[in-house]
Amino acid sequence: MPPFAERFKGRCGLVTAGAAGLGEGTALRLAREGAEVAVWDRDAEGLAALVAQASKEGLTLVTETLDLTDADQVTGAARRLEQRLGGIDVLVNNVGGSLHTPQRFLDQSDEDWARVVAVNLTACVLATRALLPGMAARGYGRIVNLGSKAGRYGSLFAGANYSAAKGAVQAFTLQIAQEFGPQGITCNSVCPGAILTPRVEGLLKERQSEAERAAVLRSIPMRRHGRVEDVAAAVAFLASEEAGFITGAALDVNGGQAMSL
Repeated sequence: MPPFAERFKGRCGLVTAGAAGLGEGTALRLAREGAEVAVWDRDAEGLAALVAQASKEGLTLVTETLDLTDADQVTGAARRLEQRLGGIDVLVNNVGGSLHTPQRFLDQSDEDWARVVAVNLTACVLATRALLPGMAARGYGRIVNLGSKAGRYGSLFAGANYSAAKGAVQAFTLQIAQEFGPQGITCNSVCPGAILTPRVEGLLKERQSEAERAAVLRSIPMRRHGRVEDVAAAVAFLASEEAGFITGAALDVNGGQAMSL
């Protein structure tokens, strides 16, 4: 039994883009700790696989397939979810990614910028806007946005569009924290470094040589890359009661590769 098996008992959470990778790990972590968890993703097959995995552990997830960058779809899904669960206490805005757009700024097209901004920033804004009124009405909420090391310190393998979008997510986090704190809502971000999900592993192999990857690994004080479990644990903490007096914070999860005062 996990150390915090009852930590989210009686709470309902939503994880966006939770069919795989960091979202999958976070959804399962919250469910294992007692939350009733919903997952949104555009990948229907991935959601089915996640439900099957959860059922093996005796966990039940509520899922819906939708385009997280479509305002109408997000609004409708939020309404259906609140009717089903009676309100969302924890929102994890996990959706994001560099979408394998070119790394070099001058190689990035207008479309590359629009797509990356939409999936990293706009999707975060849409889900937050759809669920904040319910949180405010109940006087309680935990919002955790997935930022990135790239949005705070730049990236060694993603481009300017991704770094800029993730930086905007952090600015959005600060504003929501300031505006909605009086209504019992915290808003924080978790900023991972390179977490070796299959997607990131593929991008690293594509854009860095073995020697470059070894050099990056030596630059990390912990001498390893991050794991999905590292990020899920950080998200769960910020979503918990223990973090009730923490808001507007950016929690770096990068093994010490980048640090700030």
